[in-house]
Amino acid sequence: MRTSTLTQIKSGPSGPVAHDQVRCSDCPIRYRAVCAQCEGDELAHLEQIKFYRSFEAGQPIVWEGDRMDFVASVVTGVAALTHVLEDGRTQMVGLLLPSDFLGRPGRALAAYNATAATDVVLCCFRRAPFDKMMQATPHLAHRLLEMTLDELDAAREWMLLLGRKTARERLASFIAIIARRQAALSKSRPAGRMELELPLSREAMSDYLGLTIETVSRQITALRRDGVIEVAGKRGVIVTDYARLVEQSGDDSDGGLPS
Repeated sequence: MRTSTLTQIKSGPSGPVAHDQVRCSDCPIRYRAVCAQCEGDELAHLEQIKFYRSFEAGQPIVWEGDRMDFVASVVTGVAALTHVLEDGRTQMVGLLLPSDFLGRPGRALAAYNATAATDVVLCCFRRAPFDKMMQATPHLAHRLLEMTLDELDAAREWMLLLGRKTARERLASFIAIIARRQAALSKSRPAGRMELELPLSREAMSDYLGLTIETVSRQITALRRDGVIEVAGKRGVIVTDYARLVEQSGDDSDGGLPS
């Protein structure tokens, strides 16, 4: 965990995490999360109904169709959303990055499988009191609506990426997504040289991008050969020039995820 605040969070795998030292006002994602506009008594109420859970990379968070008694914001790490078809095939349908929201108020069952792609910490809210708070706090409901509409826009943009972009553009778009979100979490804009850690293995990226693992590997090699990126370790990537990376993505969008 990268922040001094989060070093206070202690947990075993998937268990509740002690959070008496972690205040909502100090949360590293608060200004982007569903609670971004909450203040004063509202934050105090959230303190009363929240708890933390942590998951190791590869560990399931919730299974499709399971009852969810909580909703949650991703504090650290990345979770993958997948859907299982009737014939048993599994398709990755989305990623949850820090500040993204898991679950839907008023919906008791999980719509997708959620799995920790990296080590993940969730800030969870018990569903019943959170639903009640939404009804009494219009700007909380409005913020969730904004996030849901952003998610809808992301899904539409991702359809464009999978349907029309080349393999090189898909991979560049994916790296740009991670770069933009990393910059946003530090309240800055992506620019120049940037060091990133990709949250997915090459196999998982191939699934998410609709490519073969061989194609992903070839495109990483090609981007590295052309000086667009440098590879540092197993998942580390150095973007040599963010503007050039965006050019390689085929447009100036973020590939479907809000920054």
